Amino acid sequence: MAAESRSLEDYPYEIDEQLTTFDSSVNAVKTMLEKLMSMSRNDQLEKLDPLDQAKLDLMSVYTLNSLFWMYLVTQGINPREHGIKQELERIRTYMNRVKEITDKKKAARLDKGAASRFLRNALFDPESKQPKKAASKKPADATSDISNAKRPKQS
Repeated sequence: MAAESRSLEDYPYEIDEQLTTFDSSVNAVKTMLEKLMSMSRNDQLEKLDPLDQAKLDLMSVYTLNSLFWMYLVTQGINPREHGIKQELERIRTYMNRVKEITDKKKAARLDKGAASRFLRNALFDPESKQPKKAASKKPADATSDISNAKRPKQS
């Protein structure tokens, strides 16, 4: 009981909830790192395609730099004035590049054949639809009849 009352006196009661949340977050990070560290790096990379390898590398580097950012804060150093800020921005730039590539892969592509079939069927008029051979012959015959009727016969 003395240890509990003593630990409550070590820090203000107002930050108790924040410290509890921080402790659970640190434990979650620790669990994830243990999972990552249990396998060799080569085993992890063999199972992934190049894009996923890049994502894993970026996630690892960003996590380490974020932890270093937190370390600097705990030591009383302003990380915004430290080189870690530029490094995190550089990593974010690469993360955005990978995100753009991923989005381009997921983007819908136009199937020209399907689009033309869709338009052809959408514009289909059943009254004017005739078999292709008959449709191509009739206008040609009609055109020749019209052109013959307009031209005076030459002898």
